[in-house]
Order: sequence, then C-alpha cells, then structure tokens
Amino acid sequence: MITLYNDDCLNILREMPTGSVDMIFADPPYNLSGQNFVTVQNGKPVKLYKGDWDVIDDIDRFNYEWIGECLRVLSDNGTLWISGTLHNHPSVGSTLKKLNAWIINDIIWYKPNATPLLSCNRLAPSTELIWLASKSKKYYFNYELAKQLNGDRQMKNLWVINAERHKTIHKTEKPETLLERIIALGSNEGQLVLDPFLGSGTTGVVAKRMGRNFIGIEISKEYFDIASARINNTAVEPCLPL
Repeated sequence: MITLYNDDCLNILREMPTGSVDMIFADPPYNLSGQNFVTVQNGKPVKLYKGDWDVIDDIDRFNYEWIGECLRVLSDNGTLWISGTLHNHPSVGSTLKKLNAWIINDIIWYKPNATPLLSCNRLAPSTELIWLASKSKKYYFNYELAKQLNGDRQMKNLWVINAERHKTIHKTEKPETLLERIIALGSNEGQLVLDPFLGSGTTGVVAKRMGRNFIGIEISKEYFDIASARINNTAVEPCLPL
C-alpha cells in the first residue's frame, strides 16, 4: 500500500489514528534559506533560497507541533528518525526531550565527498545529523542486521556514506543508500513507514522497493508530482541487497 498526500503534514497527521505507524523518517526544513544567506552552486556563490517551505519564523514551535503528532501516530515499539544539520539539530533534540521521547542515538552521517567551501574562514561542513528516538525503551531495532552490514562488528553511530548526484531538482535530496540502511534497521517487510516531508520521494522509493507499506506527505505541488512519478515507477524487490 502506497498513499501520498499533497498537503501540510500537520493536516494529515492530525487525522491519522494513534499508534498506526511502525517507523517514521523525517527530513524537515532546516531553516537555511534567507535573504542574506549564500551557498555554492557549480563553483559559484549564489543566494541560498530553497523555497518558502524552508523559511520558518519560529523553528521551535514548528518542530514541537509536527514531532508531537509524529510521536502520537508512532506505534509503541516504533522508531522516529529525524535528519538535520546544526541549524535545526539543537531544536529537534530539545523538542524530543520536551515531548518525553526516548532518545536512542544521535547518528552522524559523514560525507567524504561533501561540497567544498568557497570561504576560507571556517571548516567545510561534511556531516548531517540524525536523531533516532522512540516512545519508550521498548522499540524495534534490527541489531543483528546492523552488525551484519558492518562486517560482523557492532555498528557505530558514525556512518560514512557518500553524497550522491541528485536524481531530481530537489535541493536537499537524500541518497537512496542512506534510506536503505535506515529502513532496513528500523522496520520489517509489510510494516508501515511514514515520511511527513516527502520532498522528491526518496523514502517512498526505497520503502516500496523493500516491500514496506508507505505514507508520504509533501506540501509543495511541484515536489509532490516529482515524488509521485518516482515512486510509481519503482518496482518491489523482495531481496534487496544492502
């Protein structure tokens, strides 16, 4: 079952039954966009504006509302994975504590091939951060698979995964390799995965390919159409190699 909504995630989440989702991956707006912010594109400085969806007046209130709803719809043994950078990571962590979530890990995703900086007055960012949380200490996590994927050694919270060339025009698209690991460790075949900020559809593509049920919510009509096409064109692969 694949269900996609072109709407504000809060509108959909508030209508969903409590405890109905087995795993949630969220890549919320990082609030990086602004009139005075600059980034690098094709080796040249350009204005950093990802879209209206990335301009948030009160990031703490925004995070409190959507995370609260995600925890409500999450099953008692489900997990919530939230991607971020230093711009929103502290707010997300503080919000999880305020909502009495059980924080399992903070995962550091290291990108060896991260984009270099043009400026020479600071370190080049090469990491993103992923909060892993649940409603209680009794949560599902496929420890044995994590160990297997790590050469039969205990997997640590530093994940070295290359950034990949984007498959769509979405500016914050995550690599499918990253989502393959997250979905494999946090859910089983046939379970329900939710992404409240669907973006270009990467979570849905991977969830469908790996035999999960999926709900995706995206506020932008442009990105919703891109995500829908990607997911619809994805085939189920029961024995996905990881």
